[in-house]
Amino acid sequence: MVADIIVMNTGPLIAFERMECLEVVGQLPFEFLCPEEVRRELDQGESVGHPGISPSWLGVRALSSPLTTFGRVELDPGEAAVIQLALEVEAAFVAIDEWKGRRMALAMGLEVTGSLGLLGKAKQLGLLPALRPLVERAVETGQLPPGCCICGP
Repeated sequence: MVADIIVMNTGPLIAFERMECLEVVGQLPFEFLCPEEVRRELDQGESVGHPGISPSWLGVRALSSPLTTFGRVELDPGEAAVIQLALEVEAAFVAIDEWKGRRMALAMGLEVTGSLGLLGKAKQLGLLPALRPLVERAVETGQLPPGCCICGP
């Protein structure tokens, strides 16, 4: 059985690194891909002092054609490339946390999840004992605002 493909954007990968749960996500029964544009964003972050993010479970794939203009007007190159790659490989999901990218992906007919959705799946499959500590860490590191609907006031 071929695993469902999830095309990852930069935001969820940074969130997983900050919550120290990259390896848990890698245990999910999906094939994770990112476009070269996302890999470049991660590498640029590392070059200016952010932690390196290179999980072994994340495949990097080039787009089969140049980045289309649909997303470049409204989205950053990483988000636009995530959507385009997902359409090219007929991915089951895109993992995007930013609202603008999520809306565009939905408008293009894609299924959308985010960092919390993937962590919820890990909890459901018994890969995590609890979500609350990770959500609290996300708030502490600035990935979620204080008082969010998940962790309360």
